[in-house]
Amino acid sequence: MTDLERLQQMPLPFAELLGIRYLAAAKDRVTAEMAVRDELCTRPAVLHGGAIMAFADTLGAAATVLNLPAGAGTTTIESKTNFLAAAPAGQKLLGEATPVHIGRRTMVWQTRLSLENGRAVALVTQTQMVLEPK
Repeated sequence: MTDLERLQQMPLPFAELLGIRYLAAAKDRVTAEMAVRDELCTRPAVLHGGAIMAFADTLGAAATVLNLPAGAGTTTIESKTNFLAAAPAGQKLLGEATPVHIGRRTMVWQTRLSLENGRAVALVTQTQMVLEPK
């Protein structure tokens, strides 16, 4: 099974609610897209900052999962978001998570979110803690 198939088959109810669709996945890069729907927006009809952060958090966590040892889990312990531009309703948001650090106990991911025209929407840096198997 490929890394992309692993992520696509992983049941993640919140990611499904957001409409996240994985496009590519490897241990050093995960990409996905999400449609900017009205129900995820604030006024004036732009994607809510919480939805932007949730999209990025999902990508960083997914990338971490691909790098975990057997039986281990993960949780986000820190996240910082720079909001750069609005994502209007009707647009598609693209995300790309790449590693800053892949360690035994923590992993740090940087996720770039942009519109299809290349305009940067946000830059998110998050730290994932590796949870030992029970």
